[in-house]
Amino acid sequence: MTTTEYHDIEDDSSSFWNKEPVSVSLSAVSRFRRWLFPALAATFILILIIALGASNTKTSNRLWSVEKSVSNLTGSLSAAQQLTKDAAKDVHRLKFSVESNKEQLGSVAEALNQLAVVDSISRAVASLKCSLEQLIRNAVEGCCPLDWVMFGSSCYLFSRTSSSWHDARDWCNGHESHLVILLTDEDWDFVIRHAAGTFYWVGLTDEKGEWEWVNNTPYIMNRRRWNPGQPDSWTAHGLGAGDEDCAHIHSRCATSARNTASAFRPLVPSSTSPHQTPDVDSSAAENSP
Repeated sequence: MTTTEYHDIEDDSSSFWNKEPVSVSLSAVSRFRRWLFPALAATFILILIIALGASNTKTSNRLWSVEKSVSNLTGSLSAAQQLTKDAAKDVHRLKFSVESNKEQLGSVAEALNQLAVVDSISRAVASLKCSLEQLIRNAVEGCCPLDWVMFGSSCYLFSRTSSSWHDARDWCNGHESHLVILLTDEDWDFVIRHAAGTFYWVGLTDEKGEWEWVNNTPYIMNRRRWNPGQPDSWTAHGLGAGDEDCAHIHSRCATSARNTASAFRPLVPSSTSPHQTPDVDSSAAENSP
């Protein structure tokens, strides 16, 4: 009897404990692990590069802003330096002008001194002339200064220089005289005759509220010596605030006028209205010989 023996021939390739598949799996893991670190390192480096690039961009922007600020400051500094140079030139020119003005002032002062000498000489000549006339006429009365006119016991100067009432008063005081004071009809007639149609200030004012002469003596009102309606307190003269506080004489009668008129303006006489008076008058001065 033949016995047939069956043997299971195991296929090692299909056995679950076959080592080959395990070997393949371990190799893949090994390869994964081998490439993981370089990939992570590369990723980290890439991120670092991106971060550094962004930081460099910000730094570049900041540097550009700083460079722009420095450029602006440089421009401002250059402008300031130019202004300083220009100011130095202006100072130099001003210094030169001051020196030039000093020289001119020196020349003017010298000329004024010479004029003072001439005036002193003129006074001396007038005094000598007066003394000579006294000797010739065997007279005892005094003499008037040059260009002054004697009337009665006083000397009169009819100035042709236009000025305000205050300036005329101060000029007279500075020349040992005063604005004319008219106390008699003879005084009035003499001054009117020499006025010859020109406006002249007289030494009469009501600045204190009452009319008085410049020597502080009260004025006795004589309407015959005033234009009709004068004196008044007219305020529409266009010469500033205030009314008319002073008097001037023209033709035959006196008229009140504004005392703060600007000096050295041409005379503008008018007879169409008692209020159309000149802005400035000449002055009639009086002193004693």
